[in-house]
Amino acid sequence: MADPQWWRQLHWAEYGAEMLGTAFNIFVGLSAVVFDFGKGLPMEQLIPNSSARLLMTGLIFAGSGSLFAISPLGKLSGAHINPSVTLAFWIQKKMHRQDVLGYIIAQFIGATLGAFFLARFWGNYAASVNNGMTQPGNGYTAWYAFLAEVSITFLLVLLIFIFVSSYRLMQWTPLMTWLLVATMVWLEAPISGTSLNSARSFGPALMTWLWQDQWIYFIAPPLGSLLAVIVFKLVTFGEREILTGKLCHVSHYPSIFKNVKAPCANQ
Repeated sequence: MADPQWWRQLHWAEYGAEMLGTAFNIFVGLSAVVFDFGKGLPMEQLIPNSSARLLMTGLIFAGSGSLFAISPLGKLSGAHINPSVTLAFWIQKKMHRQDVLGYIIAQFIGATLGAFFLARFWGNYAASVNNGMTQPGNGYTAWYAFLAEVSITFLLVLLIFIFVSSYRLMQWTPLMTWLLVATMVWLEAPISGTSLNSARSFGPALMTWLWQDQWIYFIAPPLGSLLAVIVFKLVTFGEREILTGKLCHVSHYPSIFKNVKAPCANQ
């Protein structure tokens, strides 16, 4: 018979941190999208070059995620704020099954909250850019956008694994993800919107209630994540081990992850 107190064994603090971190990332990141591209706002006149505005947007969007990673809440949960990252760590046997589910549910709730507050705060300005929805760009087919999402998620997860499998590099993981994702937004957003994250796409789509081509963002990022796990094992011949499940690992913070090699409290 199942333990009636099973819910007490779940890691609610970490799930809550993931929810708040995802909401923060979505609200701040999509606020940058609205501010830089919303109709009726001054940025289009101040900076006519859309590529420059995309770079600014990427730096803010990605920067909010990296800022959360180095915050106390991010150090607690590991700051995945992305189901594709959580899935990758689980496949690498770094997470318990119930925690994978808790993290992913928290990320989708957080993305929905972030998109909700974005729509309420920015109003018609947010609506003018479909609340920051990810969609294939003009001139690109859905399948081209799909392959682009697979590729960029693959690269993100692979580089995270390379960094968190090295004692020398793992402290720089938040900086790496900031620069990498900002560059992806700058260069790749015109193709697919640079989702990398099914929850990030779900929140704005729900607020806008527009689901055209959204299958791309539910399938492509997890597929890219799975490919990154496979390639990491192949190129390291299975001999390089993931040291932590966190993007910013600090030894005096507890860890709920499995098979952690980096020092941590109350493992």
